[in-house]
Amino acid sequence: MQAVEQNLSEFVDSLRQEWKLMWRSRLEDKVRAESIADKTYDRLFVDRGLILFATREFRPPDFQEILEKHLTPDEAERINPNPVRGGIRKFIREYITVQNISRLRRKEEIRATLEYIKQHQHLKHGGKGWLHFSLSRT
Repeated sequence: MQAVEQNLSEFVDSLRQEWKLMWRSRLEDKVRAESIADKTYDRLFVDRGLILFATREFRPPDFQEILEKHLTPDEAERINPNPVRGGIRKFIREYITVQNISRLRRKEEIRATLEYIKQHQHLKHGGKGWLHFSLSRT
């Protein structure tokens, strides 16, 4: 049982290394704003020239799906847990990110209030106030 777990973890580690290599060595097409695979990665089911990342309505390859193609879904879930079910990523998404959003909303409300006040202030006429004008005449 230990040997099977060790072989499985070694396989997943090598798959992760290949995944990282694929993302590091991709070609950037700046005209089309796309990232393209520079060579074929058989274990990742990625052919040379496949678009890895694009700007609009594009779904990039998912490591979890690749793991599920190689392993059973239960083994893939045990090795690479989904953040929706729990863990540190779910905690960050539910508690820390929500607080950051509420802070941003407060900042936006303050900024809108300041802009409203600035729009409804009386404008200066002529650049100097009436007090300066009366003192300079004497």
